[in-house]
Amino acid sequence: MKTILIPTDFSPNAWNAISFAMDFFKEEECLFYFLHTYTPSFFRTDFMIGGSGYSGIPNVGTDISHAGLQKTLADVRHQYPNTKHRYKMISAFNVLTDEINRLVKKKKVDMVVMGTKGATGARQLFLGSNTVFVLRKVKVPLLMVPESFENKPIQKILFSTDYLLPFKKDDLMVMINVAKMFQAEITVLHIKEEYELTAAQQNNKAFLDSCLQGIPHQIKEEKGKYMPLAILEYISEHGFQLLVMMNRKHSLFEHLLLKQNIDQIGFHVKIPFLVIPDTLMKKKKTT
Repeated sequence: MKTILIPTDFSPNAWNAISFAMDFFKEEECLFYFLHTYTPSFFRTDFMIGGSGYSGIPNVGTDISHAGLQKTLADVRHQYPNTKHRYKMISAFNVLTDEINRLVKKKKVDMVVMGTKGATGARQLFLGSNTVFVLRKVKVPLLMVPESFENKPIQKILFSTDYLLPFKKDDLMVMINVAKMFQAEITVLHIKEEYELTAAQQNNKAFLDSCLQGIPHQIKEEKGKYMPLAILEYISEHGFQLLVMMNRKHSLFEHLLLKQNIDQIGFHVKIPFLVIPDTLMKKKKTT
């Protein structure tokens, strides 16, 4: 049984992510944790000695959190009845990222699913700043669902990579299993801004290709285009339903996040975005 954590602030954006998750995992046996975090609107000493339950003084934030979670659970059961799914609610007085990491470890979470808000105003970002903060901290795969995304079958998956670092097959299995679930095709995309692939990159590319044997896939290369615009254009031109990248230091993914803060390109991700943590690099750091 998969364990899925879904943070919610009870907004339409958060509900859209929940709806996507219910459909995404409809054929899988899953335990869903719906998480809402809050902090009191003003400092109260009873929170230092055990919270409002200890003092007996009610807290509006706590009441809103519990009521919102109860309504969310009722709506899910009404709109997405599924005997393969179980649900639990968590209302936490904590910072969102800290609570996510605590639950990932304590509940052995397999994946976090959360909504992302579209960019607003003249300055648009590839991803919202709150989402970027969470994905930099979370230690399991993170599936982000744009608020404007209309749920549709996943037939084409885009995996963008620079081949700079080795792959670990166990990490890639997250994407491979999604492809198997939906009988989808994977397109591996390399954006070549300057140089030819090194020998190490060629080896990493060959290993990735071997890992994808048995899965419909193709390997593509785009030359001379600016990141991250090239990825976004490729998605738009070829009609993908899911973008997948590895979360690695000093890699294409970090390059993409840094560039969004340099100058604005006026685009943002319009399809679900699955970010996979790099356990191979983490393991090397600890050895």
